[in-house]
Amino acid sequence: MNDIEAFEAHRTHLTNIAYRMLGEMSAAEDVVQEAWLRWSKTERAEIRDARAWLSAVTVRLALDALRKLRARRENYVGPWLPEPILPDDMRAFAADTPAGHAELASDLSLALLHVLERLSPEERAAFILHDAFDCDYPEIAATLDKSEPACRKLVSRARERVKADRPRYSVSPAAHRDLIGRFAQATMAQDSNALIALFAPEIVFYTDGGGRAPAALNPIYGPDKVTRLIIGLLAKFDPAAVPHMRALEINGRPGLVLTVDDSVYSTLGIETDGTRITAIYLMRNPDKLTRIERALSRPSAPGSSASA
Repeated sequence: MNDIEAFEAHRTHLTNIAYRMLGEMSAAEDVVQEAWLRWSKTERAEIRDARAWLSAVTVRLALDALRKLRARRENYVGPWLPEPILPDDMRAFAADTPAGHAELASDLSLALLHVLERLSPEERAAFILHDAFDCDYPEIAATLDKSEPACRKLVSRARERVKADRPRYSVSPAAHRDLIGRFAQATMAQDSNALIALFAPEIVFYTDGGGRAPAALNPIYGPDKVTRLIIGLLAKFDPAAVPHMRALEINGRPGLVLTVDDSVYSTLGIETDGTRITAIYLMRNPDKLTRIERALSRPSAPGSSASA
């Protein structure tokens, strides 16, 4: 096996790590490319375990990238949300079984990635390595250049924050799909009463425009306010521009892609307690929609659509 083949055998794993760390596929791919450059310049005799070496390098590069991104995200216009990904990317992360897909969908959900953004870079790295990739504390300590007790504290603090900020519910894909389908129907019909009935009292609506597209500058709370925002957004469409909603998996879970004149306008994912919607994540930033735009422009793009 030559150097390229040896690296390519681990590319999916490395991209998986980097995306969880950064929440952006383009940034993750940049990190993996830099890992390749370092791999290509290192004597292979110095590397006993290629996967462990590459994983450690990727985490360290992702940490550096995340610190730089954090500085920019502090001045981000409105809420920052992770870049949504479609089924092709999920399949690339090697979820070969239904159980594996369900676990991956939970780990890469918009809700969890959004919570991870609130952790420190070191907490995020330690949490991902331990809980997502089953790394032991000596390995995490070596990767982060910290003591094992310090890494245990990082993981513990991260778990507490994740648990507090993101209640976990056991929701079947069928129930999730049914709920988002009813949401789509009520939205396109501009049925305020039907929308309010779908929302939990604590619902929060995040919209990410990044200063590049119209979006709410702060999270919107409560069924009434969220409903008014949704109806108001729809009212702004040009009557000649017919919006279409396409049902697609977003980060492994049932979601929606809204297109206008064959261009991607937004993506939408939800968090649910199994009965009602507890959070909505609307991506409007065109910089984070280019990957989906390219994917849906291919003739074999997955999914189904329903027009208004």
